[in-house]
Amino acid sequence: MEVRVLRYFLAIAREGSMTGAANVLHVTQPTLSRQIGELEEELGTRLFVRHSHSVSLTPDGMRLRKRAEEVVDMLDKTEAEFAAGEETIAGDIHIGAGETRIMRHVAGILREIREEHPHIHIHLHSGNQEDVTERLDKGLLDFGLLIQPAALGKYDHVDLPENDVWGVITRKTSALAARRTLCRQDLLGEPLLLSRQAIRRTSARNGFLEWFGEDFGKLDVAGTFNLVYNAAILAESGIGHVITLAGLVDISEDSALCFRLLEPRLDTGLNIVWKKRQIFSPAAEVFLRKILAAFGTAG
Repeated sequence: MEVRVLRYFLAIAREGSMTGAANVLHVTQPTLSRQIGELEEELGTRLFVRHSHSVSLTPDGMRLRKRAEEVVDMLDKTEAEFAAGEETIAGDIHIGAGETRIMRHVAGILREIREEHPHIHIHLHSGNQEDVTERLDKGLLDFGLLIQPAALGKYDHVDLPENDVWGVITRKTSALAARRTLCRQDLLGEPLLLSRQAIRRTSARNGFLEWFGEDFGKLDVAGTFNLVYNAAILAESGIGHVITLAGLVDISEDSALCFRLLEPRLDTGLNIVWKKRQIFSPAAEVFLRKILAAFGTAG
């Protein structure tokens, strides 16, 4: 299986037609069709359903698309690491992160790196903890920024110097908005939208679940989410109140939403993590030195 053919396969999946992919790739359509036919024969399965003027992925094609994207991303990342000359520190830093206002600490370091090494390029991937750690484990990311609760046993990590804080996003016209802070009893019987990461039970200590204690099973969980932007739209529509971290949603004067802290206050820590015994590119090594200098020794 050649990487070139995987790139052909991904182009067809992206364009939705052999003709469109052939135009993008600057190859003839018969050549493209033959290469995909040989790939299907090699794998012993059909990858596309052919329609009159388009194609769509089969279930096996969808599975290959995910794997092919990982292979091509890893190859591109590796080639970029070796493309820079020895005299200049250049290359790419790949960072995955959940949504948090504490990202500004990382942003300050990245600004310094860009000022000192303008040939270093930064690639951010936003996702929840499961998504970030999966890509980190596969080598598609150099570093991940994880919001607690998170299992850190298989990673080296540094702690960020500031905690994030939990609260509730709700409409300004709701009864909850009339309170300055919200306790557990205030939330019982109210429709809630909860982060899937926050309510997942793992070996790591989960301060979010501990905050609710025995009352967690009594909550009216109207829905769950992984990233908060769309969840805030549901809150604005009146579907439920979003329990999330501070500073992620527009609560300005023009917004229909407001944010209320939980009482007692619930803080959560954050960590920058990387694989143990990781061999870094020169660009990623610069970032590692910077975070160790800024935030302390790796754990």
